[in-house]
Parts: sequence; C-alpha cells; structure tokens
Amino acid sequence: MTDFFKHLMHEFEFPLGNPVLVFSLILFIILLSPILLRKLNIPGIIGLIIAGVVVGPYGLNILEKNSAIDLFSTIGLLYIMFIAGLELDMNEFKSNRNKSLLFGFFTFIFPLSIGFPVCFYLLGYDFNASFLTASMFATHTLVAYPIVSKLGVSKNQAVAITVGGTILTDTAVLIILAVIMGNSQGNLNQEFWIRLGVSLAIFSAIMFLIIPRIAKWFFRKLESEKHSHYIFVLSVVFFAAFLAEVAGVEPIIGAFVAGLALNKLIPHSSALMNRIEFIGNSLFIPFFLISVGMLVDVSVILSGPMALIVAGTLSVVALFGKWIAAWFTQLVFKYTKAQRQLIFGLSSAHAAATLAVILVGYKAEILDENILNGTIILILITCIIASFATEKAAKKIVIETEEDTSSPASINGAQSEHLLLPIANVENIEKLLEFSIFIKDKKSINPVSILSVVSNNNEAEINILKARNKLEEYVKQASASETKVNVITTIDHNTASGIARISREIMADIIVLGWPRRSGLLNKFLGEKVDSILNNTDKTIFVCYLEKPLVLHKRIVIAASPLSEHENGFELWVIKMARLAQELSVPIQLYSNEATKSAVEKLFKRAKLSASITIHLFVDWDDILVLAKNIHQDDLFVLTSARKGATSYIGALENLPSKLEKYFPSNSRLVIYPQQFSHDYTSERYYDISSKPLSKGIETIQKIGKGIENIFKKDDL
Repeated sequence: MTDFFKHLMHEFEFPLGNPVLVFSLILFIILLSPILLRKLNIPGIIGLIIAGVVVGPYGLNILEKNSAIDLFSTIGLLYIMFIAGLELDMNEFKSNRNKSLLFGFFTFIFPLSIGFPVCFYLLGYDFNASFLTASMFATHTLVAYPIVSKLGVSKNQAVAITVGGTILTDTAVLIILAVIMGNSQGNLNQEFWIRLGVSLAIFSAIMFLIIPRIAKWFFRKLESEKHSHYIFVLSVVFFAAFLAEVAGVEPIIGAFVAGLALNKLIPHSSALMNRIEFIGNSLFIPFFLISVGMLVDVSVILSGPMALIVAGTLSVVALFGKWIAAWFTQLVFKYTKAQRQLIFGLSSAHAAATLAVILVGYKAEILDENILNGTIILILITCIIASFATEKAAKKIVIETEEDTSSPASINGAQSEHLLLPIANVENIEKLLEFSIFIKDKKSINPVSILSVVSNNNEAEINILKARNKLEEYVKQASASETKVNVITTIDHNTASGIARISREIMADIIVLGWPRRSGLLNKFLGEKVDSILNNTDKTIFVCYLEKPLVLHKRIVIAASPLSEHENGFELWVIKMARLAQELSVPIQLYSNEATKSAVEKLFKRAKLSASITIHLFVDWDDILVLAKNIHQDDLFVLTSARKGATSYIGALENLPSKLEKYFPSNSRLVIYPQQFSHDYTSERYYDISSKPLSKGIETIQKIGKGIENIFKKDDL
C-alpha cells in the first residue's frame, strides 16, 4: 500500500513528468479557465495566457517547457495563421489590396520610427540592437483573431486589411532579422540576396501554382472521403510551413500562404471548414496561448529597476506605435471608431514573430537579458490589451451591423428564412444540400427541410420508413457544418402537389429542385412535375444541375432576363447569388439590359454586398447562345427565367432550359424562377380567376409571329 502511495506521490511531483497527466491537466485548463474568467468579463484568451503563467516554470512550476508542449504550441501558432489566411475574404482582399499595403506600411513604419530613437538614445543600445528591437515593435501576432472569428465579423473590411497587413509586416520584419544577422556575421553580400530572392520565388510558385491544382484533383477524386480532406489540408499546412523555413522565412508565413492557396477550395460554411476551426479552437490554439503564458517570468519585475524601465518602455512604445498606425488608417479610409479599435486590437498583440526576433537576437548576443525579459512582459501586456480591445470592438461592429436596416438580413427577413429541398433521387442530394447550406442565411432560425413525397398506395408506410432512413445520413452531413436539417416525409397521390402543399405548410421562401431527367420525347423538358410545382406555388425556385463540386467552379455567370428587377423575388435571388459567390470566393459575371444592370448595382450598394461583380449589357434574348463564347467549362451558368404570365416572362424563355442542356452539357447550370407576389394570400384570394387563357392566347400569337418570321428567315434553333 505504501509503495502505491509513493508511486502516486512521485507521479504528482512538480514539474509533472507523466505525459498523460500533463495532457489531462492542459485539457482541464482549456476547459475551465475561459468558463471561470467569463464571469469576470475577461476574454477566454487572457484566461489561457494567465493559466500558462501560473502553471509554467516561472509560476508554480507544475509544467515545464518540453518537446511535446513545444510541438503543440507550434501547431497552434501555425493554425492561427492558417485560419486567418483561410477566412480572408479574397474578393474583399483583392479589391482592398492597396488599403492592405498602406496599412502594412503604416503598422510597419510608425512602430519602427518611434522605437529606434527610443532604444538608441533613451535606452542607450547600439545600432544593431536598437534596429532589431524597433523592428520587433512592427510585428504582430493574430492572437485575438479567434475572438473575431467567433463573433462572426471576420469578413469585415477592417479585418481583411489587418490580416493582409500582418503578412506584409511580419515578412518584412523577418527579412530584416535575416539581414541584421547576416550583417552581424559579415555575410551580407550579393549571394545572400540572390539566395533569398530565388528561394522565396520557388516557394511562391509551389504554393500558388502547384498546391491548388493538387488540392482540386484530390477533392474531385475523393469527394466522398470527408476525413481524408481534413488530413490532406493539415498536411499542406505543415509542408508549407517547412518550405517557408527552407526558403529563409519563418514557418508562420508558410501557414498563412497555405491558407491563401486553399482559400477558394474551402468555403466558410462547409463541413471541412467547420472541422478545421473546431479542432483548432478546441485544442491547438489554446495550447499555443498556454505556452505563451509559460514564457512569462514574473520575477523579472522584482529583479531591479532597469528591467522594469525596459519592460515599461517597450510596452508603451509597442502599443503607441500600433495605435498611431490604426488611427492614421482610420483617417485615410474614413473608418468608424469601432473599426479603428478592431484594427488596433488585432494588430497590437505581440507573440510569435516578436519572440522569434528577440530570441534569435539574444542567442546571437546582439540583445541583452533586459530586452529579452522586457519583451516577455510586453507579450503578456499586449496580449491582454489586444484581447479586451478586439472583443469590445467586434461586439460594437456586430451591434452596428444588426441595427443597419439596409443589410441583407433586414431586406429579406433572414431571421425566418426557410429552404425546402424536395428529393426525388437520393444520389443527387449531397451537392444540392451543399448548395442549400451555402446560400442559406446564417441568421435564420429555421432549418433546411429535406422533403420526400411517397405515393399513396398500400406500401406507403414502408416507403416512408425507407425514405426517412436514407435521408437521415444527410442530416449528419449538414450537422458537420453546423446547419440544422429537418427531414419531412409525406404521402400524396401526386409528387408535385405534395411539394406545393408542404412548401405552404412550412412557409418556405425558396424551393431547391434537382435538374429533371427526360423520360421521353413527348414530355416537356422541365417535366410535368416541375411545371406543376411552378403553377401551384409562388415561391422562388432554384432548379439545379451541379456537374462538379461547387468549390471547383471559377466564376458564376448570370443571364438576367429583361424586367426581372420587377419580380418580387429579385432581391432574394441576387443576394443568394452574391452569398454563393462570397462562399466560393469567385467573381460574378452578369449579362442583362441597362435597367436590370442599374437595379443590381443599386441593390449591391444598398445591401452592402461584398461579392465581386462585373456587369455586361446583353439584349439579344432570341439568340442567347451568343453567350456561349464567354462561358467556360469551370463556370456555374445561371439563367433567371419567369413563370408564364409573370411581369418578366417573354416567349424567348420558353425553350431556354432545353437549350442549356443541349449546348452546355458539361457545365453546372441553374435556372431561377423568382417569386411573383409578396404574399401567398394574394393568389389564394383570386384562386378562381386564372390567367392561363390569357397566357395561352399571348403564347399562341407569339408562336404564329415566330412562324411567319421563320418563313422569311432560316433559324437553326
């Protein structure tokens, strides 16, 4: 018994040596520290850093820095940079790259300009030590980025330019580090610059030309192997970090570049993105934050006045330099105070790159112990201030966005938006469900409803059970992207009437249908079922044929019919296409007449849609195939049509879906039928009055007109 207690006591000797016990303790810290400090309104990030201080070698010495903690810490840091690159809105970044460049210049030059004279004249260090310490002020680590991501403001323009600025400043500082090290060792010659330039060029070519092609091939070939996607992405991140190190820059640059390279292939609402964020935020990133705390030596404060003076001076200069940069950025780009505070919060935390610079300088004996200890105190102070500032600013921006009456959410009542996905063929459901998840408003409290209509016969009950069992696995697929899915099975003599009835019962806004297959020459192209759904419902309907996974498309090409801006569902489909473009990080090419062009531009401005759009004038709807030369195989071709009798209905729309199938067989395509009326009761009120006779009459006249025209003009179509 005594041996057992001795063994038990030995296991609990500080610092803990048992890897299982160490891992268990760290998991308890990750679990409890944010919960305990949340009651004091302290961000969870600070809780993890403080916990690291307490349990670290300079605190209670419960844990010591070892290879396992260093490994997890490195993974966490690379993960932060990778997620920042992955969540960056590429369209926003491209349209604001000059702003990112200017912010990068501000956040680099101001701290450097303020820091060098302070270190050289006030603290009395030599040129190399002063310049290296001042360059450390210019770096920043996105420690507070998980706060921005969690509160859902990662797509804000202020975040885009700050993340863009981060990569510029950190790259510049790490190149300065290489230059100063070369200078101190006397190796700063022509060979050094050629080697650095060539290695960075090769690294960039591999990451932006080769890796995306391999990723596309992998995602296409192993579309159903979802767990393999995550392992592949993780492999790319660490391989990129290794390549960056070989190229002569820090691994964090490689992780960020990996995020940029895979950005278009991993949509924000996808299950893969959810897995990446979940594992990072649950495990790897907290490990990194705890390890940052473990570096802080509180006894430094008590070791003498010089250490305190250096630590205080470094912290004040670091924070002041970043605040000035954020203030100038606000003035130049006319940002709000909340956006300025967000820029300051994200860019003021010093951790990874700062530590890399100072440790390399200290080991090379360019910097002394006071600078090293002062920097570690600076890391703690800046991380705490950055976390508070970021959380406060992000919450302000969330409130401002919710109060903005011109936002897409308020335009279309996104809170109650409901999507209905009727399924005839279970094979097609995966891509249609993914499409529905991408276009669904994240603020909607309603689920995506998957509907299966079973024929009303003697085997109806058995068929309902079979349909339910088949659809349940797709509920799991949706839950992986944190989207609620509701499975509905109903009995009806007619599939179309069952879909129409359920759409009214659940008050669906959008019905997403699969592209119907032709079952015979006598059938109309869209088939009687789709035709019947169009006639019996007044919902916005998307008829989809997705030839390949959505992430493999490079553009969304939309042909908007004349007068489509007068349909009630106009705003809805424009916003949904903008949302899809943003999810896939692809541009929109819109072909329309002048009036529709003007309406789309006004809506984009009013709803503050950030998708990249180019509008071309197009009026020749009798010969729409002239667009074929502008449509590539990787495009998603979208056609806006209309129900017969609708404001925007024209005779040319009648056979267009069949032409799409005939002339664009290898393209993914989408036909949109916008909602006509704002309330269902309008059509119910005049249910007995049908517009069909009038529509048929107009249609007949149009056909006679076309027949006469064909006598004088041969038309292959």
